[in-house]
Amino acid sequence: MARTWEQVQLILDGRTLLGISLGSWAVFLGLLVGLALAFRIVLAVVKARARRLADRSELPLHDYLCQILDHTWPLSIVALAAYLAQTLVDFRGSADATAVAVGDTIRAVSLIVLFLQAGRWGMGLIDEGLTQGFRFANFSESAARTAHGVVRFFALAGLWGIILILILGSFGIEITPLLAGLGVGGIAVAFALQQILGDIFCSVAIVLDKPFEVGDFIITGDHMGVVEFIGVKTTRVRSLGGEQIVFPNSDLIGSRVRNYKRMAERRVTFTFGVRYDTPADTLRRIPEEVRETIEGLDQVRFDRAHFAKFGDSSLDFEVVYYVLSPDYNQYMDLQQSINLTLMRRMEALDVEFAFPSRSLYLEQSDALAAARGIGTGPPS
Repeated sequence: MARTWEQVQLILDGRTLLGISLGSWAVFLGLLVGLALAFRIVLAVVKARARRLADRSELPLHDYLCQILDHTWPLSIVALAAYLAQTLVDFRGSADATAVAVGDTIRAVSLIVLFLQAGRWGMGLIDEGLTQGFRFANFSESAARTAHGVVRFFALAGLWGIILILILGSFGIEITPLLAGLGVGGIAVAFALQQILGDIFCSVAIVLDKPFEVGDFIITGDHMGVVEFIGVKTTRVRSLGGEQIVFPNSDLIGSRVRNYKRMAERRVTFTFGVRYDTPADTLRRIPEEVRETIEGLDQVRFDRAHFAKFGDSSLDFEVVYYVLSPDYNQYMDLQQSINLTLMRRMEALDVEFAFPSRSLYLEQSDALAAARGIGTGPPS
C-alpha cells in the first residue's frame, strides 16, 4: 500500500500543469475545498445565532452583524479559501515563470473578489445605518424616503471610491499621481458639468432643509401635483392630470414652492351680492344668518361676515371662515353646504341675489326733439 502511494506521489510530482506539479495542484484543490466547506459551515452557524440574537435584542449591533452576514457572497468564501490555499502552497515560490503567473493570477482574482465583498458589506452597513439613523432622528416615513436615495448615493460613491483605491494599491499602482490627476481633471469636469453638479448639490439642500417630501402636494409656478420621487438630479411630480412632471432640483430650490401638505387649516374667503332694493333692516340681518349657517357645520371655525361695499350692480358681502383640515375635497363639500343653506335662508328673508346688470337712462333735449319734428310746447 505504501509502495503504491509512493508511486502515485512520484507520478503527481513528475507531471506538471501550467508549470505546477500535479501534486501541488492536488494539495491546492484539497485545501480550497476544505477551507471553503469550513467557512461555509461557520457562516451558516454564525448567521443562525446572529438572527436569533437580533430577534431577541434591541441592540443595533446585532442588526449590523446580520446585514454583514446576509450580504456575504458564496463566491467570496471560495475566493478567501483560494487566497489562503495559494499562500500555503506558494505557487509563486516556483522557479517556473508560468507557475509564478498562475499564483499571481489566483491571488489577484481572489483579492478583487474579496474587495468587492468588502464593498457589498459596506452597502449593507450603509443601508442599515441609514435606517437606524432616520429612526433615531425621528424622521417621518416620507422624510426618510426623501433623504434615503440622496444620502445613499453619496455614501455609496465614497465607499466604492475607497474600494477602487484599495484595489489599485494592492496591485502596486502608485495612487498619489492618480489622485493628483483626478484633482486637475475634476476641476475641468466641474466646469463642464456645473449644471448637473448644481442639481446634485440642490438635492442635498432638499434633503437637509426639507421644503417638501415624498407625498407632499406642491405648487410651483403653473405646475402642481404630488411629489413621487426626489432623486440626485431631478424631482418627479404627479400632476392632477395624471402626467408626470420632471423638475431639475435647481429649479425647485430657486423658485417659490407652496406646500399644501403642511397646511394645518384652510382659510376661505368668499363674497356674494344682493340686489340694491334690499331693505336696510334685512341687510343688517344677513351677516347673522351667515354666522349661524357656518357655525352649524363641523370642522369649521367662523371668522367674520360683513356688508363690505357697494358694488356696480349689487350690495356685496364678504365672509371669512376656516376649514380645520387641509383636505381640498372636504373644503369643497363644506362650501357647497354653505351655499345651499344660504340660498334657503335668503329665500326665507325674501332676499334676491344680484346678478351683473346695468341700467341706461336716456334724456332727450328740446333741440333734438324739434329737429325730429316732435312738439315740445303745450298743444294749441
